[in-house]
Amino acid sequence: MIFMVVMIPGRMLFEKFGGIRIFSGEENLFEQMEPIVDPNSPFFETFNDSERVNVIVMGTHDELTDTIMLGSFDLKNQHVDIISIPRDTYFERPEANSPAARKINAVYRNGRAVGTATAVSQLLMGVPIHYYAVVTFDGVEKIVDSMGGVPMDIPFRMRYDDPTDKPPLRIDIPAGEQVLDGDHAVQFLRFRKSNSGKGYPDGDIGRVKAQQKFIKSAFKESLGLGFPKVAKTVLDNVDSDLTAGMALKIAAKAVGLDASSIETYTVPGEARTKKGTSYWIPDSVGIETMLYEIYSYSKEESEDGKMTQND
Repeated sequence: MIFMVVMIPGRMLFEKFGGIRIFSGEENLFEQMEPIVDPNSPFFETFNDSERVNVIVMGTHDELTDTIMLGSFDLKNQHVDIISIPRDTYFERPEANSPAARKINAVYRNGRAVGTATAVSQLLMGVPIHYYAVVTFDGVEKIVDSMGGVPMDIPFRMRYDDPTDKPPLRIDIPAGEQVLDGDHAVQFLRFRKSNSGKGYPDGDIGRVKAQQKFIKSAFKESLGLGFPKVAKTVLDNVDSDLTAGMALKIAAKAVGLDASSIETYTVPGEARTKKGTSYWIPDSVGIETMLYEIYSYSKEESEDGKMTQND
């Protein structure tokens, strides 16, 4: 989220008016999402009183969300929290008519950005999602190339071939420290396991952790970039309802951020197989604990029954 916003030069924002969209796309979370935070929820006042801007970032391929992350920028404390939602997360919904449709990555096929944002908000106990950003793998490739690549330490050789994918997918990245160009960055982000079955020891959660490391490295790399070229590439390849006014506000608050200002999380849960289909089963207690940590609220209630904030 912050990586996307800080790429936009201030002069480009000043040429627009606060509520004007600076990205393509027609969806609007503010207008299309109904309030779903239960007023009786212990998080109701927490969410409402927080000075955070939450943006859901989706990497899409073949009408599915291959990557889902919720970026939460604490404007007051200038801190970014990123929650990764595994694409195999189990999400029951009335229209799900197959095992694959019960994975949260399938919501995008019919629900698009608004549907996916609503699903993620429900999964995360009604956390408000203010804006969305959607980028395809082609877009990621172009953005990374415009940056000059992203430094990464590849833990093992990554090889995988899928001739049935459209277009055919071929992954071949040697182990070791290197700068990934756009093509190899996409290969890295998509890798789950080799054709022989070798991959991350903790499966798809290992892939999520690798994507989080990539985001941190990309953000660190972006700090020293000349903005205009990258900014134009981002604007041309990202679909978002982020407005010029909010982008300018975030960019102003992001001055001085570094990689240490970013904390990453993964939706708590466990891998489980249901009727032959692999899912990530979310843990509601773990999600509650994670949200308390992010929003800096304790689980102890004050005398009036409201949540008390940690000092």
